[in-house]
Amino acid sequence: MRRLTPVLALGALLLTALPAHAADGPPHRESYGTKAPYEPGQDPRTYEEPPAGYTAVFTENVSRHGSRAATGSEDGDLVLGLWDKAQAEGRLTGRGEEFGPTVRALMAAMDKVGYGNLSGRGRQEMRDTATRTEQRLPTLFTKIAEEGEKIDVVSSGQGRAVHSAGEYTGALAAADPALKPLIGPTRTDKDLLYFHKAAGGAAYRDYLANDQRLKDTLNAITDQPRTREAARGVLRGIFTEPFVDGITDQVGAARAIYNLYAIAPAMTEESPDPGGRGWGMDRYIPRADASWFGYLSDAEDFYEKGPGFSDSDITYAMAGVLLDDFFRQVEAKRAGTSGLGAELRFTHAEEIIPLAALMGLPGSTEPATPGKPYTYADNPWRGASVAPLGANIQWDVYEKDGRYLVRMLYDERETPFKAGCSPIAEGSAFYDFDELERCFGRG
Repeated sequence: MRRLTPVLALGALLLTALPAHAADGPPHRESYGTKAPYEPGQDPRTYEEPPAGYTAVFTENVSRHGSRAATGSEDGDLVLGLWDKAQAEGRLTGRGEEFGPTVRALMAAMDKVGYGNLSGRGRQEMRDTATRTEQRLPTLFTKIAEEGEKIDVVSSGQGRAVHSAGEYTGALAAADPALKPLIGPTRTDKDLLYFHKAAGGAAYRDYLANDQRLKDTLNAITDQPRTREAARGVLRGIFTEPFVDGITDQVGAARAIYNLYAIAPAMTEESPDPGGRGWGMDRYIPRADASWFGYLSDAEDFYEKGPGFSDSDITYAMAGVLLDDFFRQVEAKRAGTSGLGAELRFTHAEEIIPLAALMGLPGSTEPATPGKPYTYADNPWRGASVAPLGANIQWDVYEKDGRYLVRMLYDERETPFKAGCSPIAEGSAFYDFDELERCFGRG
């Protein structure tokens, strides 16, 4: 009984109210969590101009891979197993009759793309982001071509990250063919871009596997009446009530349906209606219930990859290797020891989310106090904003008379560095690199 006490105490503190957007209606982007497809955060025409006399000399990024198929068929297999049984027993609702064929078509499309591989939308996301980068920094890429500077490309080594790198660099070469011979082959660095599975992530993996507080917290968040209510709400739209009553794990079944709903927007180009409703999976899950399952997914990512508990940095300290590399690249450029014009990195949510927390990026600054769990009501962290598919962090570096300035873009939105870092002028997106080294404790 002693082991249950923290869960019960924690559960008593949870807020079960959903955000105001959770009424019935069209799906809300938040409900997709970190499977939300990419959207650039700012109109490029509104970017701040660099100070007079400064020219772009370097750019670097880290990007999550683009939209992809689900990483496996388990959710679809589970759901279709239930659907086939319900159809044989005459236990489908009117809407449920349409559900099975929709899921089969979605599964066939993902199988054709390859589970875990980039979808058509994901490939286009990478190409479009690269094209906008080249358009944002035309003088830099002209300089790279004229001076023969190299463009280094590095990935986690996982297929979707490698393919994202290929789409991105292919678009750069298409925009300016003179860049093509300067773009290096995509090399693999797992310590840098797959650190949650590399040697540096050993303590983190132990946290995921063995931390009792983590388990208690996530169990308490999930094991609420609202979860069971949402599960029945999802299932009753597809199956008759007697059939729903006979499903042993209603929450697991509803979560599988939610997971298909969440991945469907990433597969719109493979859908029967790519320019319209896509797969229309929102027809099969009430908006309020989708929002609840989206919250549960966000809670898991928050505690397993994001700001987590306020008294621990175990979820994001390992991202220091990636932040160090950002600084090292600029330091080498300033020292005259780098022949690179750009450093391009391609990785996963497991790296973007902790890096955002380590850097104190907007939406990732507030951990949860132990004993007071993460909720939408009192924490701004949202997976769809912190690390959607295709999420990226970019540093543009400008120089004048030996002084270096850095502007950061987060999903292509000009973004201030963390509290304690002072821009060159109030409200400016540009920071003196010496100031960044000071406020990040590097100098």
